Amino acid sequence: MLRARRIVAAGAWPLAERRGTLTLTYEDRHRRRRNFATDTGESVVLDLPQATMLRHGDALALDDGGFVAISAAPEELIEIAAEPELLTRLAWHLGNRHLAVEFRDGRIIARDDHVIAAMLEGLGAGVRRFRGPFNPEGGAYAREGVSSHTHDPRHDHDSH
Repeated sequence: MLRARRIVAAGAWPLAERRGTLTLTYEDRHRRRRNFATDTGESVVLDLPQATMLRHGDALALDDGGFVAISAAPEELIEIAAEPELLTRLAWHLGNRHLAVEFRDGRIIARDDHVIAAMLEGLGAGVRRFRGPFNPEGGAYAREGVSSHTHDPRHDHDSH
């Protein structure tokens, strides 16, 4: 059984040392402790000091060396398109409902929800349903605990 107590951000770990991949949905990627099975069935125990969002491309640093890559699983999503001014309003409505969203090439991506899709269309958005990986924006503190983010107690997050 593999054990991981640390996450390394995408691009900060050597791909040549990958020992497996975990393909996880958005909900399954926000964890502190959990047993997982890699895509090939090997058992991995995740044991972090705090709940952390695992992002597509990040890796779990294994206690005995090597890394397990994190891959965002395909999910049912909606692509929201509109002119910039309307898109800003739509983003406000989504944020007001505390929905996780991803920004891609001038569009907003969210998990498919027929009530939200109808609301957006009623406000004038173009909505297209598709299946793909979902890697939404994190909150202001979402990257804490990931080893590429140095956290000094004197470090003020409001300065970002």
